[in-house]
Amino acid sequence: RRHKLYREELNLTSPAAPVPLRPEASWLQFHLGISRDGLYPRSSPVVNRLLRDMQEFPTISADYSQDEKALLGACDCSQIVKPSGVHLKLVLRFQDFGKAMFKPMRQKREEETPEDFFYFVDFQRHNAEIAAFHLDRILDFRRVPPTVGRWINVTREILEVTKNEVLQSVFFVGTASNVCFFAKCPYMCKTEYAVCGNPHLLEGSLSAFLPSLNLAPRLSIPNPWIRSYSFDGKEEWEVNPLYCNTVREIYPYSKGNRLLNIVDMAIFDFLIGNMDRHHYEMFTKFGDDGFLLHLDNARGFGRHSHDETSILAPLSQCCTIKRSTLLRLQLLAEPEYRLSDVMRESLLQDPLAPVLTEPHLLALDRRLQLILEAVRKCIDTYGEATVVANDTARPQAPASDRAKLDT
Repeated sequence: RRHKLYREELNLTSPAAPVPLRPEASWLQFHLGISRDGLYPRSSPVVNRLLRDMQEFPTISADYSQDEKALLGACDCSQIVKPSGVHLKLVLRFQDFGKAMFKPMRQKREEETPEDFFYFVDFQRHNAEIAAFHLDRILDFRRVPPTVGRWINVTREILEVTKNEVLQSVFFVGTASNVCFFAKCPYMCKTEYAVCGNPHLLEGSLSAFLPSLNLAPRLSIPNPWIRSYSFDGKEEWEVNPLYCNTVREIYPYSKGNRLLNIVDMAIFDFLIGNMDRHHYEMFTKFGDDGFLLHLDNARGFGRHSHDETSILAPLSQCCTIKRSTLLRLQLLAEPEYRLSDVMRESLLQDPLAPVLTEPHLLALDRRLQLILEAVRKCIDTYGEATVVANDTARPQAPASDRAKLDT
């Protein structure tokens, strides 16, 4: 009803004309640039254009994400372990068929996650999503979708453009005359868990959507090093130091680079402090040796004062790492290319800078040293030839092709 009245006031009662798809649209170019090597090429101008468009384009619609829609009303909120540990997120649409996941600010940058929080009830931090994208790009993984910070006018860019009546119904004016909204069950059921503008503006992260599953099917696969999502009990890898021997016997970890990609993901998660990697996704098009997508990183960068070394279990238990990954880590440990300095400079490009506090940046250097120490211990035990997998050598061209090149 609100949406209808708003359109009538602006004399928008007639249906909008069909919008053609522009081939040069940044969203389309980003999707077309996905390859076996990553979500985008190195130094891709398309990514910078996409980040700018997500920051500047007006929203034309807003809605809940599909997983939230599926769960709405399907839970008993009294059973939620910690109602304030929310996953409030919205899908925002832009011109040129652009679509991004919006996660609002839930925790201030200088606040650390309390020690007694379990990883599965931790806050989701918008700045962690932004920082994870920059770190992933610095590590040359290119497996996190482009993500940028933005100030959103919750009234004009969410309430007035949404057609979802449930979403409309959770907006209210707070005691400070600011506009607020909250998620419905199962995440939050009460207005005291709302997010509020100041009075209308709210900062958050925008992560570009990947191609639809119809166009680019993906698999969601349980992480072999998944944690126990209960308050008691442990997984086998947490009590068995030889657990990796079992994993190596199971396809696809028994061959190819899947296990090496799991180690890459563990290194990435250790640097950001993310303990919540229960699944990973892959594009089916690239087969079993395709790269792993590093999605949903909002639980990273919670505690700069603590290094959760158990996240490194795939590396320390399997004692294997790609040569390309090791070389990049060693480079970022050099004084002239220090990881914290490179991250600080990269994050200055974001509209919400400073994205991370200084203690979080310095924690990256400390954790990088712990990763390199774990690799050194493996090499001392098994030898470099066994531990470091050579993925930097180019495959040799067929003899016929070499002859043509020689000619």
